[in-house]
Amino acid sequence: MIEGSIIQVAYVVRDLEAAMKRHWEVCGMGPWDVYEFDASKVDDFIYRGRPANHKALLALAWSGGMQVELLQPVSGYCIYDEHLETKGEGLHHVKLYHADCAKAVAEYARRGYQVTQSGRFDQDEHYYLDTERDFGYVIELGNAGRIPGPDRRYPG
Repeated sequence: MIEGSIIQVAYVVRDLEAAMKRHWEVCGMGPWDVYEFDASKVDDFIYRGRPANHKALLALAWSGGMQVELLQPVSGYCIYDEHLETKGEGLHHVKLYHADCAKAVAEYARRGYQVTQSGRFDQDEHYYLDTERDFGYVIELGNAGRIPGPDRRYPG
């Protein structure tokens, strides 16, 4: 992977099942690997400087060489809920690859972009940055590390 390259585009949705079905039936996009994402599965899980306690469902699929992610908040409160409240469903973030996420986070912080939510899912690090005012969407920094197998797959 090329340092700083786009590796994922993600959308917040209210109904993950309906969104996967729509993408599968209309666009042929899938299959989707579905995960339940919460503090029991994510290390160093932080939301706005405090330990995160939210739960979300997420689904991952490949379209060409790009990963597409669908995110549905389930409980607690996080940046996905913030997005639904202020913008409704739609584009949430673009994920950029960085082998050394700590270095990349520090570089973005020097430019004025702070981390709003972060964590590590197995070996996959993620850092959401507060970039909406300048970009209209969140930039996520990630290392594309290993993740466990999905909880299920759609279509099954």
